[in-house]
Amino acid sequence: MRINSFAKGGDGGGPSECDNQYRDDDEMVVALSTGWYNHVSRCLNYINISGNGITMNEKVVDECLFVHGCDEDHDFQPPCPNNIVDASPAVWKALKIRESEIGDYDITWSDA
Repeated sequence: MRINSFAKGGDGGGPSECDNQYRDDDEMVVALSTGWYNHVSRCLNYINISGNGITMNEKVVDECLFVHGCDEDHDFQPPCPNNIVDASPAVWKALKIRESEIGDYDITWSDA
């Protein structure tokens, strides 16, 4: 799992793929890498995320593109790995992950 802002002007780039909306950093939402996103089949559905001894439900609002990146629409970030969950700051806070551990954090997830 990586941290990602879905807010306008945040590091997520443009609005969410699922509904063309931005989200505040206090909303518990995620983006899934291209394969897991599965051609929008998980759009606006919930997944269970388990990490740090906590399990929660989060709404999928975006795709973390495997083949695109490094452009203005993607905040000049490189393409995502094909096995990543990008989670809002609120998700990290709810999982009680220390700020010093923010980066690539091991979690498990499943469809809710």
